[in-house]
Amino acid sequence: MLLKFSVLLGLAISYNPASACPDGDPGHSHAHSKRATPSVPLPPPSRPLTWGDVNIIHTTDSHGWLLGHQKKSSPEPNYSGDFGDFSSFVSHMKQTAAEKDVDLLLVDSGDLHDGTGLVDGYPAGGVDAHDANEFFKQLPYDLLAIGNHELYIYNNTLDMHKNFAPQFKGRYLSSNVNLTYVDQNGEVVNTPVGDRFAKFKTRKGRKVTALGVLFDFTGNDKNTTVQKVEDMVNERWFKDAIKEEPDFFLLAGHMPVAKDKWPLVFNAVRALHPTTPILILGGHTHVRDCIQLDGRSMSLESGRYMETLGWMSVNLDRQGSKKNLTFSRRYLDPNRVTYEYHTKQSDKSFDTNQGQSIKKGLQNLAKKFNLDFLFGTAPHDYTISQSPYPGNASLLSLFIEQAAPVALTLNNSLATKPYVMITNSGSQRFDIYAGPFTKNDQLTASPFADKFLYISNVTYGVAKQVLPSLNNAGANQRRAFDEELYARGEVETVYRRWLEDMDRRSVEEIKRRGLDADAKNLTLGYVTQDSCPGIGDDTLHTPLPYFSSPPFVGSNPPSVTDDTPIDLVFVDFIATQLVPLLNKLQNTTTYTADDAKLYSPVLSSEVLGIFAQQKWN
Repeated sequence: MLLKFSVLLGLAISYNPASACPDGDPGHSHAHSKRATPSVPLPPPSRPLTWGDVNIIHTTDSHGWLLGHQKKSSPEPNYSGDFGDFSSFVSHMKQTAAEKDVDLLLVDSGDLHDGTGLVDGYPAGGVDAHDANEFFKQLPYDLLAIGNHELYIYNNTLDMHKNFAPQFKGRYLSSNVNLTYVDQNGEVVNTPVGDRFAKFKTRKGRKVTALGVLFDFTGNDKNTTVQKVEDMVNERWFKDAIKEEPDFFLLAGHMPVAKDKWPLVFNAVRALHPTTPILILGGHTHVRDCIQLDGRSMSLESGRYMETLGWMSVNLDRQGSKKNLTFSRRYLDPNRVTYEYHTKQSDKSFDTNQGQSIKKGLQNLAKKFNLDFLFGTAPHDYTISQSPYPGNASLLSLFIEQAAPVALTLNNSLATKPYVMITNSGSQRFDIYAGPFTKNDQLTASPFADKFLYISNVTYGVAKQVLPSLNNAGANQRRAFDEELYARGEVETVYRRWLEDMDRRSVEEIKRRGLDADAKNLTLGYVTQDSCPGIGDDTLHTPLPYFSSPPFVGSNPPSVTDDTPIDLVFVDFIATQLVPLLNKLQNTTTYTADDAKLYSPVLSSEVLGIFAQQKWN
């Protein structure tokens, strides 16, 4: 998702740091090394972790958030630890595991690409996440699984196969994902991106059989293939891989632990090994979740964007036992307070040499990618779901009602004609906070490089019905839309439903669950309710406010009559839903995908930066 600065800067006004900085200092620094001070002190975890015979630290859906969350507004300081801090934390935890004489594994469930400037802000000719992934290589991951964001662009997938997977010596898994390429001898090769499965022994000598499974993703690029999970479990290699009984199965994968196809994999294993412990580490939907498919297994999903570290532990018993195992799970907020609490380190003793090296390397990469390039100064916070839509503090309103009309019509000959612009709410991935709005902030808020298409000469009377028709589709049609979007990788619907459920729970419920803390004194953050016993959140919070928004949003209506021909503008991501609806709303013209032409060279990921240069200086 390359930011096309040649396009962006050609359309926008010239950059003047003196006019953009609120303090008027031309040398004003917005360097990533200067972390914002939290508005309130960070609370410590509520209790120590429960260690078992086998323990796992789990990351998933990091999406390039290796610099940590750097803004002052809640709940950002909860997640302010960077990947250097995480490296130090892992080192200390490994030492603690050695002292306790137990196993500690480090597992990742995919989606290293797409989401911040560290992965998406590379210069022309680069490959998304190639540089940022060098820091992942430095950590002692025992197992990693591929995500769908590794597959949207073929060159990213090829880079993972050639330059990332080999580092982990058979532990980067893509059980149902292949790619095709031409090797140095001119031969066409079709091969897994990583490995299909892994068998290894832990430090304590326990035998592990591991898989790395991706959900039934359909948005992958050409020359990559994703096999359906139900087909994968019938493959000969799969049956051979699980035939021998290990001490436990470790199933990592980019697939949510609830309402997806983990049970197919689980049941295939259980058919051969009814009592062998099964540890599942899922991902993809960006939520904190835990379920137990039986008493000798646990399935954990650990959030998104380095806002959550998952912890799982289990005490094993003798082989063949049918008794329920004792598991624990925890969702950690990644920040220095959390890290120092659980490692029993002080601020002075916490940083390891490797951690400091990674921290410095990340800051240098941010400079190399010019991530502090300043577009303007955001006057206040704009959030996706913490503020009502439509509204002055809504990021969705900002994007489609203000920013897109400015960015897409600038130096555009089509701008003389009235228009209606439509995008999906999931196009905006992260909030904007008051203060400097940089290249990194732009790519964080709106990372998808979607094109804006248009169909010309649609009468306004028809065009104005498209947005409500998209949002008010019948139950069957809505379900089909949601299923198609989900298959192509859209997760915002699931994540926002989770936030809404969280907000719905009252302070009384939090107290009813036996928490001793006074809810009035808790900071904002995630408050998780899952299907596993006990309290999962490591640090206690009060839920974030939540305001719902429709699946699709549109620009302000033009002041024209219903018979006026206008341009219907929309992102290409929703074309397959929009064009058929347009045909249902009128019968004078039968539109096809070929009728949709490029409206502007500006991509969705560039809109906010152009707007900020125009309006926030």
